[in-house]
Amino acid sequence: MTSLRPLGSSDLSVFPLALGGNVFGWTADEAASFAVLDAYSAAGGNFVDTADTYSSWIPGNKGGESEEIIGKWLAARGNRADVVVATKVGGHPEFKGLAAPTIKAAAEASLRRLGTDYIDLYYTHFDDESVPVEEIVTALDQLVREGKVRAVAASNISPERLQDSLDFSDREGLAKYVALQPHYNLVSRGTYEGALQDTAGRSGLAAVPYFALASGFLTGKYRPGQDVESARAGSAAKHLETDRGAKVLAALDRVAQAHDAEPASVALAWLAAQPTVVAPIASARTVEQLPALLAVADLELTDAELSELKTASA
Repeated sequence: MTSLRPLGSSDLSVFPLALGGNVFGWTADEAASFAVLDAYSAAGGNFVDTADTYSSWIPGNKGGESEEIIGKWLAARGNRADVVVATKVGGHPEFKGLAAPTIKAAAEASLRRLGTDYIDLYYTHFDDESVPVEEIVTALDQLVREGKVRAVAASNISPERLQDSLDFSDREGLAKYVALQPHYNLVSRGTYEGALQDTAGRSGLAAVPYFALASGFLTGKYRPGQDVESARAGSAAKHLETDRGAKVLAALDRVAQAHDAEPASVALAWLAAQPTVVAPIASARTVEQLPALLAVADLELTDAELSELKTASA
């Protein structure tokens, strides 16, 4: 049984792979989503990541479809207490931004869709620099005090605003961010490494990186001259045109072969071994895609392999 990892300074413990819910209600219908959630849970997984805006970008969708599917699954399986549910505020078409009344209303809407009376981990999805950090943190603290949220976190935020938020929480004794969801992977290191990672490290925040597989590029299924049927093929294939992309694929192939593992497993294992990272996020449309993701829980790379991947991705 894979051991769970503590999530920053919170009392939450999570599986070392967070299951991304962005595909639920988008490229995975309700039945496919239930199958993926069942298989993830059966493997010991307990950390499901979604957002109130998933998947508002699909014609005919209004946002919240992913939360609704997860809510129906939790109700059908009767396992709410066993699952760490993370969702986000700030991006839903009806609840844009982080003004205090917006945060309050969006949280109530998420709770309804999830069919639960508490959210385990509540992220600000995109920072809203038009709102003072004091207002944002105070609104989040209110949700924690009311028992509607267990822990709070941030995503897509500058190191400066993150530090200001942490300082305000400390000064006023309010709920404090315990985790950070950065864009971070082997072909996008500058989006996290540096000041943001340093700030997270100093404050003991757990990093839960999104785009952990670079929209599928790091699965190794995108190769020169190959067409891949995927809703995200365009954003993944662009890495093929870069020198870094080619070097990273070659290094992933070498390390994967040494472990008899998939490139995706190796890419996630590299990420999981980086300072502050507790659980990368990856999504699966089908049960068949899950084993390569779940393998991160047991795949330990050597220092030489970590270093080879770091060099290739420089």
